[in-house]
Amino acid sequence: MTDHKYFDRDLSWLSFNGRILQEAARGDVPLLERVNFLAIFSSNLDEFYRVRMPVLAALSRLGKLSGPDPDTLVSQARQTIQTQQELYGKIVREQVIPGLAANNVRLLVNEAIPEVIVDEVEDYFFSQVMAFLSPVDLSFDNDFFPENNSLYLLVLLREGSSERAVVVNIPSDKLPRFFNVVKEGITYIVFIDDVIRYNLDKLFKTEKVIGSWSFKITRDAELDLKDEYPGDLSEQIEAQLLKRDSGIATRFLYQPGMPLRTLHLLSDIWNIADDSRVEGGTYHNLKDLFGLPVSIPALKYEPWPPIIYNPTDPRESIFERIEKHDQLINTPYSSYGTILRFFNEAALDEDVTEIYVTLYRVASDSRIVNALINAAKAGKKVTVLVELKARFDEANNLKWAKKMKSAGVDVIYSITALKVHAKVALVKKRSGERVKYYGLLATGNFNESTASFYTDHILITSNGDILREIELLFIFLSRREKPKSADLIKFKHLLVAQFNLQTRFFELIDKEIANAKAGKPASIKIKLNNLEERKLIDKLYEASQAGVKIDMLVRSICCLRPGIKGLSENITVKRIVDKYLEHGRMFIFHNGGQPEVYMGSADWMNRNVYRRIEVCFPVYDEPIKHELIDIMNLQLQDNVQAVWLNEQIENVPVDKTAPLVHSQKDIYTYLKEKKLPL
Repeated sequence: MTDHKYFDRDLSWLSFNGRILQEAARGDVPLLERVNFLAIFSSNLDEFYRVRMPVLAALSRLGKLSGPDPDTLVSQARQTIQTQQELYGKIVREQVIPGLAANNVRLLVNEAIPEVIVDEVEDYFFSQVMAFLSPVDLSFDNDFFPENNSLYLLVLLREGSSERAVVVNIPSDKLPRFFNVVKEGITYIVFIDDVIRYNLDKLFKTEKVIGSWSFKITRDAELDLKDEYPGDLSEQIEAQLLKRDSGIATRFLYQPGMPLRTLHLLSDIWNIADDSRVEGGTYHNLKDLFGLPVSIPALKYEPWPPIIYNPTDPRESIFERIEKHDQLINTPYSSYGTILRFFNEAALDEDVTEIYVTLYRVASDSRIVNALINAAKAGKKVTVLVELKARFDEANNLKWAKKMKSAGVDVIYSITALKVHAKVALVKKRSGERVKYYGLLATGNFNESTASFYTDHILITSNGDILREIELLFIFLSRREKPKSADLIKFKHLLVAQFNLQTRFFELIDKEIANAKAGKPASIKIKLNNLEERKLIDKLYEASQAGVKIDMLVRSICCLRPGIKGLSENITVKRIVDKYLEHGRMFIFHNGGQPEVYMGSADWMNRNVYRRIEVCFPVYDEPIKHELIDIMNLQLQDNVQAVWLNEQIENVPVDKTAPLVHSQKDIYTYLKEKKLPL
């Protein structure tokens, strides 16, 4: 097995972030949406330095990367980032600033405060900003520890013949990053960084300000959890969260021009490795561009109001509707109200006796969790698997877990060595002497906030065969142990990681291989967020070599190399970046003309296949199956927002030949026209 068969996962991820940057540079994308793509790029890059760069650096030191030389790989990653950052700056200078100016908005970047707004800037500094400033003299306080991803100014001061270095915090966590003033029909927008710079002489009245340079430190984000922990997992998470922001520095990002002696001083004080120092721009944390105080509808995407599916009989309960036929909610095109109603009715229906649900990323003001709390208070048995190890959502999930526990919800935490990433819910309801089952199986989190901009699919079903297997899964999860080969549940319908997920996907691919070898039509269509796991990639290569046509939509990491003669010439990979974040996972197998369709939570990553509980599920309802196939085909035909991923890991524009297919817009139109009562 040679490594030329696979893209490196981290270079592939950086290629995806480059695709985000492509969208930020497109002149036909509304200006404020381009600004949002710049913010997404910056946020992604911060996460890369927090999560992936520590891994690359460690492997480089240990020499434990297969394939490319570890040092070469780290160098390639840094060079890619540098090139992207240069393009980022060019987009801001040549597109964003002039575009805003054309709309009477003056975004001040690397320029002096105009005289016309000086009074307002000074007043804002004294009345608002100054209250949050905590200057630190480094000559006296060598114990000062910069917080992760917080913004600072390094200020050099001189009084007589003596100099000192002072760190001044930029309180963007306490105040908006931007200060705006309207004067004579023009909106001036000033970084809070520059508000502070302009007023440094008022902060240090007796000393001369020699210069000021911005910087921030990004720290390793991984939690140090042992595989087996004898104590309470929630206590362990809380303890580790307190340590997260004091992790090893993976990047010291500083403004150009900082004196070398000062740079070395800071590196010595905070133990910054030479290879972690990165020269950046004047402004850091540009994810804050999400909060740019400009609201001009013409500079934003056309709004697409969520489609509301009104029932034929509004008095009919959601459970009565589910019994008639399965239902499919496609967020954010479809209103999330149906899902909220499912949990609300379950909480208040006197015949509902039990509710089970997995929660991975919970909304900050979750109506779903409030419904579960109400159900528990009403005397129902409510069991919730809360994944406390959902990266960067640990604190929020822990908060909700405590609230649910205090309300009588039976809260289960997964064991430290195994994340539960499945998105499933089950309701049991009395009907005479019988018990009926109703459930949700989803590709994304039960989170009403992300449902407004993540494309996901939620199947609502009363299929007893599927839901009894969901119940078996919850029984297993409540035992809080790793799956054992001698004790595996024999799932027949669900594909569950740690049990049968990889094996079943192999079987489905093998069926297409057999059909292709027999001269029959054979094809596979797959949509994923990430594709890394090599055994599944090799199986797709095998299928390609047998003549199976494979079309893939992979949003982010893709380690499969498409279009390689003798290996993957029958495989195509597209990426779609658009108004909504593509998040759903879907798998369609031709199956001799009787398509088999699966959806689920699982990407094809090592972590999803080997270290998590994931659930993929079959779609048996024929109208829903055809709807999903139509949606997949629209995306595969996209020639407006899609790019090809070529064999060199490059994002190549799709030929914009007529007819134009803009998949997200066309899916919205398709669902709106289809709009049948549930």
